[in-house]
Amino acid sequence: MSMKRSLRDSLVFECLSVRSVRSALPATRSRLIKLIVLAIAFFSLTFLLPQFPIFPNSPSPSLPVSQSSPASPSPILPVSQSSPEAPPTPSLPIPQSPNFPSPKIHPLPPSLAQWQTKDDIGDYFAQIQTTDAGYLVWTKFPLKIYLEHPDSLNNSASNLRFQQWVTAIREAIDEWNNYLPLVEIDSPELADIIVTRSQVDRDIQLDPETGLYKIPRAITAQTTYEFYLSSDTPAVLRHRMKVQISPDIGKNATLATARHELGHAMGIWGHSDRKTDALYFSQVSDPPPISPRDLNTLKKIYQQPTRLGWEISS
Repeated sequence: MSMKRSLRDSLVFECLSVRSVRSALPATRSRLIKLIVLAIAFFSLTFLLPQFPIFPNSPSPSLPVSQSSPASPSPILPVSQSSPEAPPTPSLPIPQSPNFPSPKIHPLPPSLAQWQTKDDIGDYFAQIQTTDAGYLVWTKFPLKIYLEHPDSLNNSASNLRFQQWVTAIREAIDEWNNYLPLVEIDSPELADIIVTRSQVDRDIQLDPETGLYKIPRAITAQTTYEFYLSSDTPAVLRHRMKVQISPDIGKNATLATARHELGHAMGIWGHSDRKTDALYFSQVSDPPPISPRDLNTLKKIYQQPTRLGWEISS
């Protein structure tokens, strides 16, 4: 009798266990589906969306900051916090002082002077923003560029991706070198232009009305500038540029992004309204090379007066 009861109890337990498993299956299946959906969404956001360059679609205000050269302090001058956008953002004035140079025109760099302006193609000079120091014209060549590069030369996957990023940036540097002399250096402290492999910070703000955070769209690149006084005697009003380019985009997108951002760094502080120009304001599926309109615009910028590159009177 005890054996029969034991056997019956075992059968009841097994039946209850099977029912428990069957009842748990729908919940387990539901959780599994949710996990798969989340994994697909994460993969898309991380690896698919960043494959195309996204340029900033709204300007950041110019802020007055005190900048310093390695050897001497600079005056209070406005610094732009992002790549240029339309409409222009009003900038704060340079302090009125008889020591600041008046805007004057520099001779064209020989390599840019050789460019034959194509009048029938036109330019987008009307879209170029100026600053309180004038147009962002370089006057001392070759321009020194520091390019971030991997610390080691191992063959790890991450290191190979870094090397591909460096190769794409150097290709863009070579393209612009045809029109303004550029040279790569190993010291960021001495560079006119610094190019970093980094994510652009997003300005996340709390909306006091809704209590929700405003999270701006992620961008893959940004160029900023700052003014300073050189250590020359007498001092010269100069500027330097910093270019940030994301590590999370493909090689072709990195090349297109670098070509675009280096155009800003060369002095084209504005955007084109045509997809056939490298400085077009948005990403395109087939990024163009540096166009005649880009070069017409660049040459016209360098024919404008600026305070940059001129001595400060003592």
